[in-house]
Amino acid sequence: MIAIIDYDAGNIKSVEKAIQYLGEEAIVTRDRETILSADGVILPGVGAFGDAMEKLHAYGLVDVIHECVKREIPFLGICLGLQLLFERSDESPEAKGLGVLEGEIVRLPAESGLKIPHIGWNNLKFPRKGRLFEGVPEDSYVYFVHSYYLKAKDPGIVTATTEYGATIHASVEKGNVFACQYHPEKSSKVGLKMLENFIALTKNMR
Repeated sequence: MIAIIDYDAGNIKSVEKAIQYLGEEAIVTRDRETILSADGVILPGVGAFGDAMEKLHAYGLVDVIHECVKREIPFLGICLGLQLLFERSDESPEAKGLGVLEGEIVRLPAESGLKIPHIGWNNLKFPRKGRLFEGVPEDSYVYFVHSYYLKAKDPGIVTATTEYGATIHASVEKGNVFACQYHPEKSSKVGLKMLENFIALTKNMR
């Protein structure tokens, strides 16, 4: 069973449907025991960094997420879910992130002349191919919707990058924690393959 953390963010339903399409049980929940008993946990989301952190605190989910990491439950952050795992964001400078991973979220550079938010398909490069990308060729295209991007402190955790006015750390992996800035649930067969790989990991890592 995959627990999908419910904190009133956008895009949760599409992640739930993708997991179910792959034949795995998915439960959208904010219940501590349900989350901690899951085979794997997903933190999806579309929205603002500061508002999201407020909701996570209000629902008592910050401690639950840290407990998931401590117990080495396979954990996947998607889009805003990736950003929240880090320490801070230019979008909400006053808000402290979860700090599960070291790094910051910065605004896409306006001077690039590219449209912001970045909405559309970009190809991935693999500086260090992670376990989510088993069977996924380099230069596969995935779907992005974002105005801010990750600069991870440790380049060793970066498993995929893309270019959009800057080198974007598009996916990271450290221990039981995986995250991607793009939306695998909206990235056709390639994205479904990544979610399938995550589901497989939940069976093997626990």
